[in-house]
Amino acid sequence: MAAVETETEAAPRAGLAPVGAKDRIYNLDMLRGWAILGILAVNAISFAWPFQLTMSEAPPPGVLSQADVIGLWVTDVFFADKMRTLFTMLFGVSVFLVGGERSDSDRGRLLRRRLLWLGLIGAIHGMVFWYGDILLHYAYCGLLLMLMRSWSARRLLWIGGSITLLWGLVATGGYWAMANLPAEFAAKMEAGMPAADPAAIQAAIDLYRTGWPAGLMANLETWATFQLMATPFLILVTVPLMMVGLGLFKSGYLSGRSPIWVYLLVILAGGANLAAFAWWGWQEAMAGEGADPTGGLAAAAGGMAPLITLFYASVLILITRFGLKALTAIFVPVGRMAFTNYLTQTLIMVTLYYAPWGPMWFGTHGPAEMWMVVGGVWIAQLIWSPLWLSVFSMGPLEWGWRCLTYGRMVPLRKP
Repeated sequence: MAAVETETEAAPRAGLAPVGAKDRIYNLDMLRGWAILGILAVNAISFAWPFQLTMSEAPPPGVLSQADVIGLWVTDVFFADKMRTLFTMLFGVSVFLVGGERSDSDRGRLLRRRLLWLGLIGAIHGMVFWYGDILLHYAYCGLLLMLMRSWSARRLLWIGGSITLLWGLVATGGYWAMANLPAEFAAKMEAGMPAADPAAIQAAIDLYRTGWPAGLMANLETWATFQLMATPFLILVTVPLMMVGLGLFKSGYLSGRSPIWVYLLVILAGGANLAAFAWWGWQEAMAGEGADPTGGLAAAAGGMAPLITLFYASVLILITRFGLKALTAIFVPVGRMAFTNYLTQTLIMVTLYYAPWGPMWFGTHGPAEMWMVVGGVWIAQLIWSPLWLSVFSMGPLEWGWRCLTYGRMVPLRKP
């Protein structure tokens, strides 16, 4: 998934310039850092397994250890969809803070250049390295959102929130219905679905492990398929979430200025949803493959991921608001370098799993082993982000993106 800068381009009309470190918004950097770390836990499977298995509950060759079951449960309950949702909301904030009001033509042009360069970077990222890129998707969704960036917080929240709630209800009802289909109908439906062919899966693994160009072409084919089949639907999900994020920022919620009772209400609702999802999901995981003692409740409880996302955000915001910044400060440097860290995650994972210069672990790791890799990358990014920012004012890829956006070299080293 993508990471973005979210601070305003504070500069005189004669020459717009990148925001200085002192003008950055702590909560946005903090939330972005939390999201960029969490998103790797979700993306890891698509680096390590063939595309045909990314929606499966078992890794190649199809046998789950107890540790693998727990690893999948942790990913599904605490990270899947929640981090993408947070990323998307924060991107909506960036569209406004970079582009300003629709009446500001100078910053509007700057925003368009920024999004067009992002789209190009995303296309290269997806075609060459990893089909799961979301930068290109964010770029054209951002171009749509920029038409609504001057809307009031109320209007953004009502429209974006209503559509998001609708999708959540559809997902919740759909998951429950699929888990409770009549046995005869379910059997017919399952019989009509293409089964995972072990030989085809092994062939995909072997293809990736031959390195490039065969692996590169396989990735390119998957990326093109994903763009054609999934993107139109994802626009209808992504743009409303961006609207919600911008509405929450304009209302003061993301900045920590909303009344305490509002955060507590969200924490109560989101926490209850998370607890139910965790408990029912655990029962389903422990019951074994194909068994669901919850009667579909485990799947249905995961349909309202944005509510759990807001639970995370509210907890982190309140921790910061009540003077415990030391607990959230570790995420800030990671968030300030989110664009660099997102693309660096790809470089590391591609190197480990299917690049010709790496150990070629593709198709050999289960969820438990993937979690060890994810944890190692987390530690590395938590260490290198503050070290880099102790010398430089922004991440290296943030710097390159800004130079392209402004059409000139911008300072990198701290004064």
